[in-house]
Amino acid sequence: MDKSKQPFLKKKKKKRSFRRPLSPIQGKRIHHKNISLISRFISQQGKILPRRVTRLTLKQQRLVTKAIKIARILVLLPFRNNEKKLKRTKPTARTPRLRTRNK
Repeated sequence: MDKSKQPFLKKKKKKRSFRRPLSPIQGKRIHHKNISLISRFISQQGKILPRRVTRLTLKQQRLVTKAIKIARILVLLPFRNNEKKLKRTKPTARTPRLRTRNK
């Protein structure tokens, strides 16, 4: 068989390995009393951040979620953050009116 009549052969590409950067809790123990570590994984509204944001493994995310829930039950963390309270800048002036019945 001539080389010109052989089917075109594609070269196989080597697979590239995908390595995630080191997670933020590398080597640290996840415990519900470690508030400084746990508070990194909570949003400003008090919600638990998802894995794609925190860059944790599935096992680490489960442990963090459990620790956050236990800390909330033990009142070490709030269930939600209520910092956005309405502030009155100026009291509204109310004028007293005479109420009369229409007959």
